[in-house]
Amino acid sequence: MPRRGVFTLGQHYPCLGASKRRAAHIYSDNLDKECPLVTPEPFSHGLRIDSSHPCIQPWATDNNGPVATTSTDSPGPSRGDSSADPSGGSRGHAAVDRRSPPGGAASFIDRERLLADIDELLRIPSLGGTPAEVDAQRHLADRWAGEGLEVTTWDIDVDATAARSDFPGMEVERESALGVVARFPGSGGGRTLLFDGHTDVVPPGDIGAWTGDPFIPRTVQRDGRDAIVARGACDMKAGLVAAWEALRAVRQSGVRLRGDVLLCPVSGEEDGGLGTYAALEHLLGTPIAGCIVPEPTDLDLVPANAGALTFRLTVNGAAIHASRRSEGVSAVEKFVPVLAALSHLEAVRNASVDELMQRWPVAYPLSIGTVHAGDWASTVPDLLVAEGRLGVALDESADNARAELEAAVADVCRSDPWLREHPVTVEWWGGQFHAGRTDPNAGIVSLVRDTHTRAAGHAPETYGGPYGSDLRLLVGMGGIPTVQYGPGDTRVAHAPDEYVNIEDVVMCASVLADVIVDFCS
Repeated sequence: MPRRGVFTLGQHYPCLGASKRRAAHIYSDNLDKECPLVTPEPFSHGLRIDSSHPCIQPWATDNNGPVATTSTDSPGPSRGDSSADPSGGSRGHAAVDRRSPPGGAASFIDRERLLADIDELLRIPSLGGTPAEVDAQRHLADRWAGEGLEVTTWDIDVDATAARSDFPGMEVERESALGVVARFPGSGGGRTLLFDGHTDVVPPGDIGAWTGDPFIPRTVQRDGRDAIVARGACDMKAGLVAAWEALRAVRQSGVRLRGDVLLCPVSGEEDGGLGTYAALEHLLGTPIAGCIVPEPTDLDLVPANAGALTFRLTVNGAAIHASRRSEGVSAVEKFVPVLAALSHLEAVRNASVDELMQRWPVAYPLSIGTVHAGDWASTVPDLLVAEGRLGVALDESADNARAELEAAVADVCRSDPWLREHPVTVEWWGGQFHAGRTDPNAGIVSLVRDTHTRAAGHAPETYGGPYGSDLRLLVGMGGIPTVQYGPGDTRVAHAPDEYVNIEDVVMCASVLADVIVDFCS
């Protein structure tokens, strides 16, 4: 008989006296109890258990094979071994399906705990570049250390990091930033899964447009559903806490993971990607097989993002009293043909787009966000400064996108006598988000798709996002297959009364719990 009467899943025990009898080592809700059970069914036909047993919730097998976890004593590849497929497939253990059954890890999601932790994080006004941005990072580090995770923190040298040639840019001043990585270690031989999510938020804008304090969360009805309203609720604190709750549920379920799970909250995503850039350097040498970024996708799958490059245009004129404006040169008037040329360029760049981007009316927007000109109402303005963002197409280099905008501006200058002598200058500054993509059929994408489909009863849509994100750093710099999947709609992400639907947050946490079990077991 096996040691202590505990049986290893899939192992044949002739001493049991039944042909092809197989056994399972099942864990009860009480993590200190082990519940040995036996099934006469062949392992290849699925695990079948008497649902009357006190430790078991009844569930039905599907056509995808057996559902359970293997003993950690069985052999497997070590961390970093090439048999752990970084694309998300499983080469060394293809014959075993380790998915947790409905009512498995996901059943340990604690809704009230989840909402309480979201509330705590939303009350930290973690605007980029403020001390509260560091406070949010430290809050999570302290909480996770208190829960027994292996937490590493480090002070990011902002000036030295920003001086690097491949730094992705920054649009707000920062004196400090805190890196945080929390690790739940597996037993070894499995794939490591990373959750990356930003804790910084954008300013609330016009406070009068909000129905309450942006940093005091409240529950309201949106389209007949309960929703949390606060700055950062949608983008993306609720999604980050959902990943945290998913890991807690897995730990409470007693499922033995082979691979590690990493939680990585980051700063500076909204204005370039400082936090993820620094985290990838910190994690250099750690074999990470897949990453999920719980950004707001309305629980769809976003395995690709367009890029977004911030630029500044400076238009010079000649000032004079407005009563004699015809003798001066208005920088505002000289900007008009430049703006028209940029609108034409946007149309050309969006004439044919990648299949993943075809759902968007404008997949790669070119937009002017700010215009400043003049300093006196009765003076012809001699200077105009405009700032905007240029969308970068999937698989397009940032250098090519920059060159196209610079060429369009230069063409306008050549056609105007004043601008030929006083050309518009183009400056690239702030966030420089390159485009990035993961194959929509990569293992991590397919796993999230299949898990969501089982949980929600319908398949999520798969498409590319027209916005820049840290996905491009995780894929391009880190070489990690990455997908965005999280609660919330980007339509309300930076808007007044930003919100996220509570049931979508709970669904996200449930799906991610089962994804962790499948990916890391």
